[in-house]
Amino acid sequence: MQLLPEPVRRLAAWCAVVLLVSGVVWIVARLCGQFRTAVVPVLLALLGTALLGPLHRWLMRVGVHRSLAAGITCVAVVTVVGGAVYIVVTALIDTGDQILASLKRAAKSLGRYFGAAGTSLDDLASHARELVGKFAGTAASNVISGVSVVAESLAMAVLALLLVFFFLRDSDRAVGLLRSLAPHGGADALEATARRAFQAVEGFMRGTTVIAFIDATLITVGLLVLHVPGAIGLGALVFVGAYIPYLGAFISGAVAVLVALADRGLVIALWALGVVVAVQVLDGHVLQPVVQSRTVRMHPAAVLLALTAGASVAGILGMLLAVPVTAAAFGVAHELRARYGRGPQASQEP
Repeated sequence: MQLLPEPVRRLAAWCAVVLLVSGVVWIVARLCGQFRTAVVPVLLALLGTALLGPLHRWLMRVGVHRSLAAGITCVAVVTVVGGAVYIVVTALIDTGDQILASLKRAAKSLGRYFGAAGTSLDDLASHARELVGKFAGTAASNVISGVSVVAESLAMAVLALLLVFFFLRDSDRAVGLLRSLAPHGGADALEATARRAFQAVEGFMRGTTVIAFIDATLITVGLLVLHVPGAIGLGALVFVGAYIPYLGAFISGAVAVLVALADRGLVIALWALGVVVAVQVLDGHVLQPVVQSRTVRMHPAAVLLALTAGASVAGILGMLLAVPVTAAAFGVAHELRARYGRGPQASQEP
């Protein structure tokens, strides 16, 4: 190695580091895929704990016992999440036929506007029922598999809820356990890194929920003013899609514009597009800096790469988990850079 020039040795060292890190990441991803029934509930429980931590801490400050506070928090999350799911599902069921019919008419309109280029959209809309029938037949022939998937999902949801309870109740013990596992002299650094990662996830979850609610409310009000059919259901789609940054907002906004185009014409569709764009501008320039100003803010390119990687590993669930996991990784990187990236002169400072 000494015979090689210094730049070549540095390049070789960096290549070795990249290969080692890539190999570790690949092995971890494969192991997570093999043990997904245990890994997914833990990740969901961590997200739930990050979102519900402030409520649990408030209950403890007002004198509620730690275990009782954790139980009340879990009951609250079941009530809130159950109510939100009921509202979203009811809105989508009530307005689903209107939305689908409007999308079909929009596809036909695009087919007339663009000729042969839009024929495929028209054909897709015309044969949507046939495609759904084929998928339904496949699902019916594999009913046992479908029941097992539903049972597995319910089991993971129950396990995640139980883990949320224990994570909330035993958070102080977790810190002690983490410090006991740290190598000699590294307990403080490990605790600070773990806290920074959790704070990043906590800020992301709280901020995303607040922003999703504001975006969905504003877009729903705008669509109601424009008399776009299915406005409540479209607002529900916006709320759910907000947890998949950029991609979710693009898809839900495109659906809203297409529905407006089919039922209200080009002028109203342009107004609906203006509403969606205005809300996204408000999101990017006001809500994101204000609501998530204390969290790790990632570049859009990093978010899109994380979404792509999550989708390739675990589909839609991977897309939902990719961004908070990446936020935690960014938090760890920032903490390590703050501690060890200041150069050798930092250790000589008084």
